[in-house]
Amino acid sequence: MELKQITEKVCSISKEVGAFIKQESTKFSFEDIETKSKNSLVTYVDKTAEKIVVDFLSELIPESGFIAEEGTSDKKGEVYNWVIDPLDGTTNFIHGIPTYCVSIALLKNKELVVGAIYEPNQDEMFCAWKNGGAYLNEIRISVSTTEKISDALLATGFPYYDYKRLDGYMNILKWLMHNSRGVRRIGSAAIDLAYVACGRFDAFYEYSLNPWDVAAGAIIVNEAGGSVKDFNGGTDYLFNKEIVASNLHVESELLNIIKSSF
Repeated sequence: MELKQITEKVCSISKEVGAFIKQESTKFSFEDIETKSKNSLVTYVDKTAEKIVVDFLSELIPESGFIAEEGTSDKKGEVYNWVIDPLDGTTNFIHGIPTYCVSIALLKNKELVVGAIYEPNQDEMFCAWKNGGAYLNEIRISVSTTEKISDALLATGFPYYDYKRLDGYMNILKWLMHNSRGVRRIGSAAIDLAYVACGRFDAFYEYSLNPWDVAAGAIIVNEAGGSVKDFNGGTDYLFNKEIVASNLHVESELLNIIKSSF
């Protein structure tokens, strides 16, 4: 099966699961919350959504394995592995903030080859496949052309359990507040990355992230003409718990301030 066909099927299940999540948002109560660790929350909605996705993808590529947030399957594939966040933005979902998404990516060996992010409340389907470009609701997208941080709108995520690098993080934030058009904190790394890909944000950075937070967004940004790096300017962003995604113009300026702060 070609990557484009796989992507289309992944988009289809993403929309189905997104519809389920949106429907459950009207029934959800705080009694349904479980705590995995400090400020890391999960609900039956996350777990059910992930099971639907895993079951579907297991049929799509039977030999594939999974790297999934809620641990529905620990199967490891020799070649193909899906990287899944069934509900990125769980805290938003729990508090009735309508900014969350389904995020699904496919690794072939160690290379990202498919990514899909569906934001149900906006009915926005972002997707990409290797060498196929990036799309929003089937319309091709690209990163912004902003050339300087001073003209840029950026996004980040606030540390919520790992505070060891907090001082450096606050230095970056302070510098950007003084030297950019602003910094946004949406509460979903996958959505942040999708918004970089379509040019709404010029760049996004965050640390203490997991592969399922960034995998789909990373390939979408790359296929939209952007760049994805770790804080050192390398490409170990998937498992290294830090990411900088940007258009090609503001990348070096942003990386420089990040490097000087940590």
